[in-house]
Amino acid sequence: MKYFLILVTFILLIPSNSIKEDSSEKNSFVVVQLFTSKFCPYCSEADELIAKINQEYKEKKVYVLSYHVDYWDRGERKDPFGKKSFTELQYAYAKQFKERRVYTPQVILNGKDHFNGTIEHRLRKKIKSYLKKESQNTIKLSYSKNKRGNLALNYEISGETFDKNLKLAFVLKTKKTLANTNIVLEEMIVELKNNKGSILIPTITSEVKKDLLVIGYVQNKKLQITGATQFEF
Repeated sequence: MKYFLILVTFILLIPSNSIKEDSSEKNSFVVVQLFTSKFCPYCSEADELIAKINQEYKEKKVYVLSYHVDYWDRGERKDPFGKKSFTELQYAYAKQFKERRVYTPQVILNGKDHFNGTIEHRLRKKIKSYLKKESQNTIKLSYSKNKRGNLALNYEISGETFDKNLKLAFVLKTKKTLANTNIVLEEMIVELKNNKGSILIPTITSEVKKDLLVIGYVQNKKLQITGATQFEF
């Protein structure tokens, strides 16, 4: 894939002069994770709903992520964005929810609520509810270059981070030519031994950079999301 094939190395914190911080009055957020597939015959309605939600809440801390699973693939018929790791993530959620099966389209909010991604009234109700709650963690993301000219994505997290991970979803921005919203290309996991750190990434060209978005979120061992933010290069 021309957009993204990234190898990540964990390194020491690299100083950065500019850190982007989401600074709305309320420290609330919603992470909406949609599990979908190009070949799912039931997913188009959920894909359209998620696109509408993403547009309506673009000024709020509502972060939409579309994960393409691979269990709809058959032979040479493969979803170009489908990944086994996203299927495994959905199964991990199912284990936490004590569910015996996975399905598409499934939507999960803040790692806590889950239901069919086509149920609009329930999705809107849950989003409004979460936007009234305080987050446990806040995240600052920035990027910088080290002495060798390598790019690093830097993070700084406030709040309790014991037994939590930072997840960084590298997302293909919504485009008119795509049927899905905020497609996740890769998702990296950082075990939070410290509140500050950096991820070393290859140089990103200007062409790729303009199409790329990073959504970072903190998640505990029960997969509940306790804070989130968004970063654009």
